[in-house]
Amino acid sequence: MRVLPSFLLLAATVVPAAAADADHGKTLFQRQCAACHQVAQPRNGVGPSLQGVVGRPAASVQGFTYSPALKGAGLQWTSTEIDAYLTNPTAKVPGTRMAVRVASDADRGDIIAFLQQNSSAP
Repeated sequence: MRVLPSFLLLAATVVPAAAADADHGKTLFQRQCAACHQVAQPRNGVGPSLQGVVGRPAASVQGFTYSPALKGAGLQWTSTEIDAYLTNPTAKVPGTRMAVRVASDADRGDIIAFLQQNSSAP
């Protein structure tokens, strides 16, 4: 009987975690983010353009007026930092103007995968 539990443990460690779904991320972005942010166009709205966001310094889009808190945060928008920010923006950067949270780990991962697709250098 000891073989079965060991086998199950091995099987659990070999199965990869579900990959993020950028197509679902696009749908989520359109539903939850597009009212304030653009990705397809380098145009600012209520929020800054997120075109090319992954890998760039926070508060660096020309022509957008950022909160002093975000300007002073010293963040680089890596997938990890974006995940933490989307989890709770006001906890990550107290004083930020963004208040929209994405509670689901899977949804954040999908949105980040979508943003990564749109952050590739040409």
